[in-house]
Amino acid sequence: MSFDYLWQGFAVALTWQNLLIGFIGCFFGTMVGALPAIGPINGIALLMPIAYSMGLPAESTMILLAAVYCGAEYGGRISSILLNVPGDAGAVMTAMDGYPMAKQGRAGEALALSGIASFVGGILGVIGLAFFAPMLAGLAIGFGPAEYFVLMIFAFATLGSMVGSDPAKTLIGCTLGLMLATVGLDATSGAYRFTFNEPELGDGIEFVTLVIGLFSISEALIILEHQNSGVTVIRELGRMTARASDLVKSIGATLRGSVIGFVVGVLPGTGASVSSAVSYTTEKRFSDSEGTFGKGDVRGLAAPEAANNATACGAFVPMLTLGIPGSGTTAVMLGALMLYNIQPGPMLLNERPEIVGGLVASLFIGNFILLALNLPLVQIFARVLTVPNWLLVPGILVLSIVGVYSTHASVFAIFLMLGIGMLGWLLRKAGFDMAPIILGFVLGRVMEVNLRNALAISGGDVSILFSSTISIVLWVLAAAVAILPFWLSRRARRRATAISGNA
Repeated sequence: MSFDYLWQGFAVALTWQNLLIGFIGCFFGTMVGALPAIGPINGIALLMPIAYSMGLPAESTMILLAAVYCGAEYGGRISSILLNVPGDAGAVMTAMDGYPMAKQGRAGEALALSGIASFVGGILGVIGLAFFAPMLAGLAIGFGPAEYFVLMIFAFATLGSMVGSDPAKTLIGCTLGLMLATVGLDATSGAYRFTFNEPELGDGIEFVTLVIGLFSISEALIILEHQNSGVTVIRELGRMTARASDLVKSIGATLRGSVIGFVVGVLPGTGASVSSAVSYTTEKRFSDSEGTFGKGDVRGLAAPEAANNATACGAFVPMLTLGIPGSGTTAVMLGALMLYNIQPGPMLLNERPEIVGGLVASLFIGNFILLALNLPLVQIFARVLTVPNWLLVPGILVLSIVGVYSTHASVFAIFLMLGIGMLGWLLRKAGFDMAPIILGFVLGRVMEVNLRNALAISGGDVSILFSSTISIVLWVLAAAVAILPFWLSRRARRRATAISGNA
């Protein structure tokens, strides 16, 4: 296995410009992650158009966005521990034992321990990414248009069963994303689709407009709607270092959480929320012999924190090698690459090794930057929680409008963004997750192109979609992944009915 791409990546990541960009991204990402419910997607959505309009090269933009992503995973623990309000979905399990530790006067210890666990998970995740990305890219080189189309089907089936608590709403969100991807000029027939005679829609809905509308604008409306939450910040942090006994006690939990997080992150459509829940429940079954989990056990804090950051790195594996986002955040980053007319896939490692290598190297360096930032400066980041909504919401709106206009120089794009934001707000109130919509939008365009290319090769014969061993295996896996959750839930209901009947 050749690691030439990695040495080239370190040469890219260690330039003073990219080191500065990585530092800014880590700092901004930690602050964004510390704000309850903001999360990495909103931070990336706000910075992406600014970075693109500044003319940064693709590798620098990816370094910036990756730093924001990892920084937000670090920062999400701050509000979970101090407020019992998760910074994002991946930090939900952190609050289970982090907040009880804070109430016991050990908030500083919990923040320090979670920062160290995040660092270990992130470093192990980067090592896994460096090893597995070339291997998976080598396997995927044999994929043709038909195999890629079936791979997209498998990705949607995976999303339907793994993203969110309601698979039906997840599939509806994916379908909505697919529909939005069809807006604009059909490259094959030259016909305008769903533009409603609006010339501005001739090129389709721009990715930046959609992302900022769905996430940032809808988030601002959600914040306004729930501005009187009544939560209080625990301000007495205590000692800001982790005890040596706690570090030793949590070593096993940290390592197991890192492995689980990376494996779950590689699976398309999972993300940190799934990995943190799996790592926490696994660690509880493995270690909770005294019933201390949920009462301030350091192992219950370390496991999900290590899993969060390992997942962030694992999610880049399918994105870079197959062109399939491993999470909603990497779906936005996939769209950022497409802004530069770069198509992620198995050839990306050979054609643009500086992007893949620079991203991997920056993740490695970024974890050291985040550790150096989070341990001594955590008190400063904790003050972000006191930012009033009257200042936060206008700031989000101003950055959103500036970002969209600087990218498209169109007033129509601003109104479209606001309209999409209103739609996103209504969908979120109805219990829909925004990530499947973005995944459907990004994958839908790739899916359509590969389907048309496959049918063009076969002269319209659909049997080409079932003609290779890879395609058949992917069809079987897609069917299994789509059916299995419904079968398991039905089986669980039958067991519950039988137990209640016997009682």
